[in-house]
Amino acid sequence: MCDMSDGRSAERIGRPRSERARVAVLQAVDDMLVEQGYAALTMKGIAERAGVGRQTVYRWWNNKAEILMEASLHDAEDELIAPPRGSSAAELVSFLELVERFLTVSPAGLAYRSLLGEAQNDPEVARLVGERDPLGESAAVVLDRLRDSLPGVPDGRTAAAELVGPVLYRVLVQPGAPATGLIARHVEHLLGIWSGPES
Repeated sequence: MCDMSDGRSAERIGRPRSERARVAVLQAVDDMLVEQGYAALTMKGIAERAGVGRQTVYRWWNNKAEILMEASLHDAEDELIAPPRGSSAAELVSFLELVERFLTVSPAGLAYRSLLGEAQNDPEVARLVGERDPLGESAAVVLDRLRDSLPGVPDGRTAAAELVGPVLYRVLVQPGAPATGLIARHVEHLLGIWSGPES
């Protein structure tokens, strides 16, 4: 489970978090985001829905964006696990199918998309998204497994952006558009680039 170990909420001093209360808050924010949307979320409302005190919520998180990010990271750990497949192509296709499902079906994916939108206008949310990115972190796990067979995979966030970028773009800019063949064509294109010598 994600504990935001390198985020500000984990640095707070005070009583340790109750796991039951933490999970209740993360579930509440997921449910409320689906029902009400990001703009309507408040720390007070999240606390009430979770059945915990507002002071408890503020002790662990500074704002609703931090709660949403933790909820998104927590769920992404399970939802974006792409087990090893028989080939690089199969593994990349499998992972991108999980990414598409995460972004279009999962409450955690909705939370992530909401944070991406808010980050365009709020520097604090932009910092939060830049520090911990569930798509980038999950992509890195897959790409690290494939580096020996794909010597042209770039380092760091560039590889994650090249991998998930087209899927994210389609979901954000063309919601509901059929994705028939997009993932397979994209993976074929990447393999043509990444299978060559390192640049």
